Amino acid sequence: MGPVTSIAIYLVLWWVVLFAILPLGVVSHHDAGVNLGDGGDPGAPVNPNLKRKFITTSWVSAIVWGVLMLVLHFKLIPLPATPFQ
Repeated sequence: MGPVTSIAIYLVLWWVVLFAILPLGVVSHHDAGVNLGDGGDPGAPVNPNLKRKFITTSWVSAIVWGVLMLVLHFKLIPLPATPFQ
């Protein structure tokens, strides 16, 4: 597997893991009892901690990507042959 394919797999994993991690630990304004006044969404998070979630997403994705690369390298799950190989 080439480096471009490996990077593409990592990026797809990163986005999937990001959407899995985003809702963790979120407290909405409604749950916290904060009155936003006019125009505020009560379902918006009080403190989304995006920097922490991006960092967590990066290391979780790196671990999942590493396990996937090991599985593919040792052919524990064989990939089907394609006409381009």
